Amino acid sequence: MAAAAAIEVTGIHNARPAAQHRPFWTGTPEIYFNKSIDNSRLVKVDDRRRNREMKQFGTALACLFLLVFTYAWQHFKAIEYGYQIESAKRQLNNLTDMNHALRLEHASLRDPERIDVMARRMGLVPPEPGQVVHMDNAAPDSAGPVMASAAPVIGIGQ
Repeated sequence: MAAAAAIEVTGIHNARPAAQHRPFWTGTPEIYFNKSIDNSRLVKVDDRRRNREMKQFGTALACLFLLVFTYAWQHFKAIEYGYQIESAKRQLNNLTDMNHALRLEHASLRDPERIDVMARRMGLVPPEPGQVVHMDNAAPDSAGPVMASAAPVIGIGQ
């Protein structure tokens, strides 16, 4: 019966929230004292040597930053140009392949046998003798109309 009572008492004490449950010993107590400090009479002394050192350090840091920034900028630009070159090479290969395909298509369309077969399907017949006039070998007819002539221009004052 005493053991059951001890369990009940322990169960009741453990039922409290964690905020209310504190161990018996919490460690060294911390004591804070309020001490007002009056710094109104202090005067800052100008340290020229320290100021010069800080200016030199700031300048060196700025130069280092500019060098690192320039290197990074060049690096990323080189990567960007590499991508642009690869894209241009890919486009050149595509255009070369397309040019080759178009040349093959052009050659197949200019095939005289193909043209003859298509002409016969449309009802065209070969020309009769005398119907074909070759412009390169024809002598100019002096009695016929002149389409164009190359004559020197004579000026008014000559």
